[in-house]
Amino acid sequence: MPECWDGEHDIETPYGMLHVVIRGAPKGNKPAILTYHDVGLNHKLCFNTFFNNEDMQEITKHFVVCHVDAPGQQIGASQLPQGYQYPTMDQLAGMLPTVVQHFGFKSIVGIGVGAGAYILAKFALIFPDLVEGLVLLNIDPNGKGWIDWAATKLSGLTSALPDTVLPHLFSQEELMNNTELVQSYRQQINNTVNQFNLQLFWNMYNSRRDLEMNRSGTVINAKTLKCPVMLVVGDNAPAEEGVVECNSKLDPTNTTFLKMADSGGLPQLTQPGKLTEAFKYFLQGMGYIAYVKDRRLSGGPVPSASMTRLARSRTASLTSASSMDGSRSRACTHSDSTEGVGTVTHTMEVSC
Repeated sequence: MPECWDGEHDIETPYGMLHVVIRGAPKGNKPAILTYHDVGLNHKLCFNTFFNNEDMQEITKHFVVCHVDAPGQQIGASQLPQGYQYPTMDQLAGMLPTVVQHFGFKSIVGIGVGAGAYILAKFALIFPDLVEGLVLLNIDPNGKGWIDWAATKLSGLTSALPDTVLPHLFSQEELMNNTELVQSYRQQINNTVNQFNLQLFWNMYNSRRDLEMNRSGTVINAKTLKCPVMLVVGDNAPAEEGVVECNSKLDPTNTTFLKMADSGGLPQLTQPGKLTEAFKYFLQGMGYIAYVKDRRLSGGPVPSASMTRLARSRTASLTSASSMDGSRSRACTHSDSTEGVGTVTHTMEVSC
């Protein structure tokens, strides 16, 4: 991948144009970090706070980062033409192999929020060999029922679009208190995201079908995510119930469920430091970061006991999973450290 690819790109895919932003260049055989934002946001609104965190920058200097914006959602996007058929959630997932191939990525570690988490999970189900790991925030694996669909339609008729989307993004407590973050995002969603385009994406997300995945042994021919997964949700977040259900559908030997206290609906905005710490240990468990900097020497915050447990869980789960599944062994093949610490056969739930 040429150094000059760092920057903004418009990629032609089988289902239309996709706006992509590349930061950095590939580092050896490491996967790219690929992000996908939630509905109502774009990569800047969703991830800037997280990726601008000092500790996160320590991580990303070892990887190329690929931010994907859903069609028409990027800042400054032109209005999509009248009659434009917005891609389905399956088609949005189907656009990603073109991005991976265009930039020559061998594989990716995905970070998705809400709608973006759903899209990345779908991508990993269809193209498992392209996905090394997933960090899924606020994922809801369920389609909308008729009652929920009707309620969303009614809300859209009686409220401005940003106020319709905000309850999807923020907790009831945050909305009731009308926090500075809520006020800021209400304004930014209104002013920086094309409202016509947003309505199309919002409608398509609310028309999604159930993610067809089930834990092995629960149904005949069960299919679930093969890669390591870290599920993340804030306490009292609107997506909490969906994330819990998603956890029940995943392989417990390679799934970590992280419930973050005092983080509201969007932990990557309210607790970027804690989420960075968790992500750091997630990558270390995959063998891509051999040494996690101990900031005690500089007077910075010390990794919490819960994050240490998470690191042990990740390493143990991945060691077990890679020994059983040769096709996933590359998660440790390119590692700087592949030490295992035994077998974990349950999902590790961590509150921090």
